[in-house]
Amino acid sequence: MKLNKQDILKALETISAPGEGKNMVESGAVTNVVTFADEVIVDITISNPTLQARKKTEVEIMKTIHEKVHQKAQVKVNLKVDAPTTTPTNEIKGKPIPGIQNIVAVASGKGGVGKSTVTANLAVTLAKMGFKVGILDADIYGPSIPIMFDMEMERPLAVTIEGKSKMKPVENYGVKVLSIGFFTKPDQAVVWRGPMAAKALNQMIFDAHWGALDFMLIDLPPGTGDIHLSIMQSLPITGAVIVSTPQNVALADAKKGVAMFQQESINVPVLGIIENMAYFTPNELPDNKYYIFGKQGAKNLAEDLVVPFLGELPLVQSIREAGDVGRPAALQTAGPLEQAFEKLTQNVVQEVVKRNDDLPPTEAIKITTMAGCSAVKK
Repeated sequence: MKLNKQDILKALETISAPGEGKNMVESGAVTNVVTFADEVIVDITISNPTLQARKKTEVEIMKTIHEKVHQKAQVKVNLKVDAPTTTPTNEIKGKPIPGIQNIVAVASGKGGVGKSTVTANLAVTLAKMGFKVGILDADIYGPSIPIMFDMEMERPLAVTIEGKSKMKPVENYGVKVLSIGFFTKPDQAVVWRGPMAAKALNQMIFDAHWGALDFMLIDLPPGTGDIHLSIMQSLPITGAVIVSTPQNVALADAKKGVAMFQQESINVPVLGIIENMAYFTPNELPDNKYYIFGKQGAKNLAEDLVVPFLGELPLVQSIREAGDVGRPAALQTAGPLEQAFEKLTQNVVQEVVKRNDDLPPTEAIKITTMAGCSAVKK
């Protein structure tokens, strides 16, 4: 079968490039189409420079041509990124923290999926690999990192750096930590409006002496809200990791979490999705796997959203027990849990390296308020 250029263009009119309201042909994203028998070459230009946007565009073009024109067509996509080079005069860039190389936000669409547990064990595993690591516990209303690191009764000390008084993060297991939990009583509820929470976070970010770090992990609150925007306004986030369990309720919220970071006005690269509580293996039946919450839900979501799947973690009683006593499970040696966390952490590091090689540094966002509604701008 000989492919027809007009058929290809008609098919491409049914999809749009990321961030474009019009279809690919109408918006001018498709710059050229060449057909040779059963082969088609599509030249396309998009304005979104993220790796996820590029992958998604290529996949959608191939899928559409195969579905609407010919399922065995050989499709080649030549994709060019033409990002705006002009910088708005009112742009406010977040201040990077001297000495910190990579800032990774760990997020979840909903609570209870093990986001803080994953953050703690990622940090410990990174430290075991030889990296310098810190955690900013940004879960203002439910800080749990101090418990997981056996730091409940600790308080940051003050140090003088270049004539200024700074907070010194509390350190355990080779990980530096700052959390609002250090400044409140265990039975004290934090009842703050957004501006107060944002001010507290800025103090922990910029009034602290973090020193040199290869990775700062930010344990974000569940959902998508004011704290997330405050963090992304304050810091240039290298990338985000989404934690979810396999069931549909969690996946629906995880999808929103990915969408938040991928908004054109926010544009934080999504490093991938982690599936927590993927299966249950009882001690007495170590070779059995019981998929209590469903099977491979987060993995399938990652494939649908064209983002990396970073790995799965089992539902194991010892992970919960380790967190409760303040000794993360990844500290175990020569066991299946250590191997699971090592593999997961290696995947995260690999995606960070790939992101830094392929994409320009992330810029913090500017948040303004117009007519009572929050607007987010680059």
